[in-house]
Amino acid sequence: MSEMKEAIEQVLSELNELKCSTQKEVEQARIHFLGKKGSVTALFDEFRTVAPELKREFGQRLNEIKKIATAKIEEMKTAVGETSVKGASGEDLSMPGDAFPLGSRHPVSIVRQQIVDIFRKVGYTVAEGPEIEDDWHVFEALNFPPNHPAREMQDTFFISNGHLNPLLLRTHTSSVQVRTMETQPLPIRVVCPGRVFRNEAISARAHCIFHQVEGLYIDENVTFADLKQAILMFAREMFGPDAEIRMRPSYFPFTEPSSEVDVSCNICHGKGCNICKGTGWLEIMGCGMVDPNVLEASGIDSKKYSGFAFGMGVERIAMLKWQVNDLRHYFENDLRFLEEFSTATEV
Repeated sequence: MSEMKEAIEQVLSELNELKCSTQKEVEQARIHFLGKKGSVTALFDEFRTVAPELKREFGQRLNEIKKIATAKIEEMKTAVGETSVKGASGEDLSMPGDAFPLGSRHPVSIVRQQIVDIFRKVGYTVAEGPEIEDDWHVFEALNFPPNHPAREMQDTFFISNGHLNPLLLRTHTSSVQVRTMETQPLPIRVVCPGRVFRNEAISARAHCIFHQVEGLYIDENVTFADLKQAILMFAREMFGPDAEIRMRPSYFPFTEPSSEVDVSCNICHGKGCNICKGTGWLEIMGCGMVDPNVLEASGIDSKKYSGFAFGMGVERIAMLKWQVNDLRHYFENDLRFLEEFSTATEV
């Protein structure tokens, strides 16, 4: 039984010398002494071989050593915990910190900035105006006289009604063009980005809130050829150097002549696919020469000055650029969708 006594003394010696500085070391010590294969557990296994007349003596010694080991482990655990709370050497300051996910810009914001930057390169400045507007700036000054059928093109949210100049949520950023013509000296070359509102049913292709960027250029001797060149420049900057445009006659109350603009499909390169519905073209904006009545309404001499205007939906451009098939994705704040644009770059 001398071997048993030596083993007990060895365990007691190890317990007396035990020191731990981290929770991990405390757990390793617990396993070493009290685990299934620990040294204290091994002593109890060996106790089965002790002679009957010695079992009482060794049994008491083993119970004492188990209590000592348990108390020592608890003591070390408490000491290490208090050290960690105080921020002492128990903390490993070399450990890397928690990684926090970084946000990204919204795809609509990215495309809006790209459009603005493209036109800034050729001398356009940015003009902004209020989202709550009056009837004069949204309709009247843009050649929408009262009871004109063209007003039915706009599904308007009116805030106040029943008087000559009611307030409403603007249906287009053309109202900013009017305010610019009223206040800025000629020549004028501006882009007007902003949010607009129309009373429409929400679907994959339409929403009651969306974003526009409109452009206006007024000077002497401005022609339709200048308009076409400006739009072609934009299309190639936005969709690639091989992009082509076509212009189809259309109608807008504030421009004459007016046109819808299509760009060659950047998916099939004009060959026809399901995105462009087999036509090889995608509609991107409306445009035209500013109607003389609009110039005169803002105090500009239409006999001396001429100009062009264009307007595009930012969500529409973003849909074409990234092949998004549902407009509602831009408004649902689904992180799985938004994180797809975390690496998108601006012009």
